[in-house]
Amino acid sequence: MKLAFSTLGVPGLPVPDVLRLATEHGYHGVELRADPEEPVHPGLDAARRSAVAAEFKAAGVEVLGLAGYCKVAAPGDDEPVLTELRALLDLAADLGAPFVRVFPGAAPGESSEEADATAARRLGTAAQHAADLGVRILLETHDSHRTGAEAMRVLGLVGHRQVGALWDVMHTWLGGEQPADTYAALAPHLGYVQVKDIASPDDTAPLPLGEGVLPLAECVEVLSRHGWDGWLCWEYEKRWYEAAAPLPDLLTAGRDHLSRLLNESA
Repeated sequence: MKLAFSTLGVPGLPVPDVLRLATEHGYHGVELRADPEEPVHPGLDAARRSAVAAEFKAAGVEVLGLAGYCKVAAPGDDEPVLTELRALLDLAADLGAPFVRVFPGAAPGESSEEADATAARRLGTAAQHAADLGVRILLETHDSHRTGAEAMRVLGLVGHRQVGALWDVMHTWLGGEQPADTYAALAPHLGYVQVKDIASPDDTAPLPLGEGVLPLAECVEVLSRHGWDGWLCWEYEKRWYEAAAPLPDLLTAGRDHLSRLLNESA
């Protein structure tokens, strides 16, 4: 498995500094938070997109994916959601990123059948554009569909190879799902895995990997046992928790912890 970290942990950091962190601390890739407050977002012009892609290539670091905030199950018209999603796909293609992350985002009180159908319709509509660009859309286990079983309700309706899943280990754990069950649900569709650590269900501020309660060892063991060889991406939510320790100070220890889990599981 290859290791990456998300720029959610280093809000607003310029691309050269992000790449320096990746190379200095031994990470193979970076997940870019695609938000207007970040250096990389869908509003970039062609020249800047080309420059960012060249910077990554020169550093020998991969753009793992774009972490977008498109909510595919949200109520309302389809077209604004599809426009947002297409813009993320275009940016990913320009940067050479294989994945675009989307959220479910169904409204509270909305029936699961209606939310599933809405998400599947939009993902299915966007799938051909994704295929033309060589990019996969990944539905994250998050918010209204936080378990693998819930995400699979949508993915089963879509049935397209360019639409898959992103396993966020915190949300499946908060949803009461065991890692083996999550993997069994998502395995045919799994794009990559987001790892993190927290103190408790009531305290989700980010902690250094291995210092919290999330079943990271069990998740890695399940993946290894099944021969999965994709990406583990550390999503350290510094952007939402300003008091959290700075991510750069933790990157080497985090890499070592994941490497240790990988060695033990092997």
